[in-house]
Amino acid sequence: MPIARSLTIARVFLRYRLNELIPAEHQPLWLRALWAPAKLLPQGSKAKNMGRGERLRRALEDLGPIYVKFGQLLSTRPDLLPPDMVQELNQLQDNVPPFPADQCIARIEAALGAPVDELFADFERAPLASASVAQVHAARLKDKDGQPGQAVVVKVLRPGIDKVIQQDLELLHHIARWIERYLPDGRRMRPVEVVEDYRHTIEGELDLVREASSGSELKRNFANSPLLYIPEVHWDYTRENVLVLERIHGIPVTDLAQLRAQNTNMELLAERGVEIFFKQVFEHNFFHADMHPGNIFVSREHPERPKYIAIDTAIVGSLSREDQYYLARNLLAMFRRDYRMVAELHVQSGWVRRDTPVNAFEAAIRSVCEPIFEKPLGEISFARVLISLFQTARRFDMEVQPQLVLLQKTLLNIEGLGRQLYPQLDLWKTAHPFLERWMRERIHPKTILGEIRRYGPEWLEKFPQLPQLAFSALEQGRELGPQLQHLSEQLAGSRRRGRARYARMIVGGLLAAGAALLASPGLLAQVPAMSWAMGAAALALLLWP
Repeated sequence: MPIARSLTIARVFLRYRLNELIPAEHQPLWLRALWAPAKLLPQGSKAKNMGRGERLRRALEDLGPIYVKFGQLLSTRPDLLPPDMVQELNQLQDNVPPFPADQCIARIEAALGAPVDELFADFERAPLASASVAQVHAARLKDKDGQPGQAVVVKVLRPGIDKVIQQDLELLHHIARWIERYLPDGRRMRPVEVVEDYRHTIEGELDLVREASSGSELKRNFANSPLLYIPEVHWDYTRENVLVLERIHGIPVTDLAQLRAQNTNMELLAERGVEIFFKQVFEHNFFHADMHPGNIFVSREHPERPKYIAIDTAIVGSLSREDQYYLARNLLAMFRRDYRMVAELHVQSGWVRRDTPVNAFEAAIRSVCEPIFEKPLGEISFARVLISLFQTARRFDMEVQPQLVLLQKTLLNIEGLGRQLYPQLDLWKTAHPFLERWMRERIHPKTILGEIRRYGPEWLEKFPQLPQLAFSALEQGRELGPQLQHLSEQLAGSRRRGRARYARMIVGGLLAAGAALLASPGLLAQVPAMSWAMGAAALALLLWP
C-alpha cells in the first residue's frame, strides 16, 4: 500500500472538507467517526471562503490526473450535479496550473534533438491550455524557404507525470483487491480487472505516438465526412513525449453564447454528436473514448450544418464483433419493450450466467424499464436506461464487462453534452434508424461477400491442410476407440459389481435381522445354532468385495 500517497489523499480531503459534500444524515457511522477529529483542526482561510464546487475542483486538481479526469466526466452530467459544481468542474478542462515554459522547451529540444528556434519559426512560451497529463503551446512550422508556415500546436507531457500515475494506479489496485476480498459482491464486480483495464487506458495517454496513431485512424475513418474533423499529425515532429498537430480554430462546445451568436443549428449539432458516436461504435468499431467538453469544438464554417472537431485522441476503444451484435440487439429490444428478448440476449452473450432463470430476469428488467418508458422518448436518458439495465443484471450475478466500461463512459459524455446543447434531444430518434440499418446491413449479401473477401485468403491458405487434419482426426479417433471401449467395459463392470454388492447388502441385512430375531431371549435357547449361522452368513455377505 503506498502509504505516502494515501496520506496525501487524506490530507487533501481534510484541507477542503470534502466530507461536507455529503449531507450528514446520509453519512454512514464509520465515516462520521473518521471525520470527527477533523473538526478540531483549523480550516485554511482559503478553503473556508470557497464554495463547495470550488473546493471539489481544487481537491481534484491537487490529487492529480486520475482524479481530474473523474471530475471531467462529472462535468458532463448536469442532471447529476447542481449547477455550481458543474460550472467549477468545467474549468478542469483547460485550467489546470501549467508547468514552467523552460521545462517544456527543454523537453521538446531533448526529444527532437534541436533547439526550438531551429525547429519552429515561432513558439509561444505561454501555454494555450494546460491539462492533467500534458500542456499545449502554439507554434508555427517553417516552410521550405525557412519562412513562417503552417500554424501548429505542440503537446508536451508533464515532467514526472508517469510516476504520479503509477502511484495512483498502485493505490487503486490495493483498493480493488480489498473490494474483491471483503465485499459480498466484490468478486463478481471484477474490480482488479477493471483497474487493470483502466491502467492500459491511462498509460496510453503517456505515449503521444500512440495518441497520434489513434488520431490518424479516426481522421481516416471520417475523411470527407460532414460530421467530424480530426487535426492532422506532423509525424516528423512527434515523439513519445512530444506531439505536433495542425492547429484548429473552433468554438468550444460549451460556449453556448458564441454558438448561438453565429446562429448554429443546435438541434442538428446535438443529433450529429449522437450519430458520430454510433457510427464510431458500430460502423468503424473504433471510438474516441474521451469526449468530454474540453476535447470537443465546433467549426466556425457552415453553422447551419455544424461540424465537430475532436482533439486528444489518447483514449480510444473498440468492441468485439459479438459485443457489437448483442449490444445493438439489446438496445433495439429494450426500446421495443421486448424484455424477454433482452433477458435471453444477456444469457446468450454470456453477460449473465447460463443457468440464470430467464423468467425472473425478464420480470426484473420489466420492473426497472417500464416506468422509464412511460415518459416521452425525448425525456428518457438513453445512458441511464443502459446503466439501469446493467445494474439489474448484476442482481443476477452479471460480472462487470471491462470492454463495456469505456463505451458506457463515452455514452454518458455524448448524451450529457447533447442535452447541454439541445435539452429536447431525442437520442432514440437518431439511434433507432441507425441501429435498424446496421442490423440489416450485417446480414446483407454485400456484407457477407465483404467478409469472404477479407478472410478468403486465410481460408484458402488453410484449405490444402484440411484433408490431413481430417485424416489426423480419424487416426486419433481410431486410437481412442479401444481406450473408450475399455473404459466403457470398466464402467459396466463397476455397475454390475455395484448391483451385486447392493443385492448382497439387502440379503445380508435380512439375514442379520433374522439372526437378531432368533437371538432374542425367547428363541435363543431353542435354536442357538441357527442364530449363529445366520449371523455369520450376514457378516460374510456384507464384507464380500
